[in-house]
Amino acid sequence: MKLSVIMPVYNRERYVVTALRSLLRQRDAADLDIIVIDDGSTDGSVEAVRSMMGETSCIRLFQQANMGVTKTRNMGLRQLQADTELVSFLDSDDISPANRFKADVACFRADPGLELTYSLMMLVDDINDDALEPQSGSHFMTVRGIHLSSGIFSRRLVERIGSFDEAFRQAEDTDYILRVFESGPRYVLPDTVALYYRRHPDNMTKQADTSLREFMRAIHKSMKRRRADPTLRGVEGIFDVKELANWRFM
Repeated sequence: MKLSVIMPVYNRERYVVTALRSLLRQRDAADLDIIVIDDGSTDGSVEAVRSMMGETSCIRLFQQANMGVTKTRNMGLRQLQADTELVSFLDSDDISPANRFKADVACFRADPGLELTYSLMMLVDDINDDALEPQSGSHFMTVRGIHLSSGIFSRRLVERIGSFDEAFRQAEDTDYILRVFESGPRYVLPDTVALYYRRHPDNMTKQADTSLREFMRAIHKSMKRRRADPTLRGVEGIFDVKELANWRFM
């Protein structure tokens, strides 16, 4: 099955090679297509990505002037090829664990009607970039979070949901995931750890005021949609809300 993974990049020279390595080690799990969208980086991010492209033809790099993460994700969606069957995401400072795709793509092979797998995420404050695993002794927490990389989406589901809402500066991922679950997809919640979320000083969610405002706006829009349209599904019980509240804005 062809799996396209969309990776937005903005000034992530320090991390992007590690993120790409974590995907490339899983090429045996699917026909992997890595779509890197550089959002006008001013550091060596583009050169770092190009250094990896010499190892494989499955990385495709696109560049644009700086437009922000939401428009960058939409640019990635526009680069999906006609034969893409599954879509996922990985942020350029995170890690895709070994065998993550092998475990969850198997669900789609077993059930052709499946539209979504939505797995766990591990928040970790120290990652061994050589081993591509959490550093021994690091602090971590595993939750069913609100994160695009937790999902593998069927192509038909992506086409049904449409693009990311470009009115969001942040929390565009939260809004998108809520819209996905509201649509009533056929989904499973595996216990696979889908990503290692790297906590570091430059995380976008460290911008606490903006992050909180945008996150709450996404929640409010979901509530309004469901009040206006009773056919939309509820999202309660899917996410570890209490645990998420302890870390998202710290």
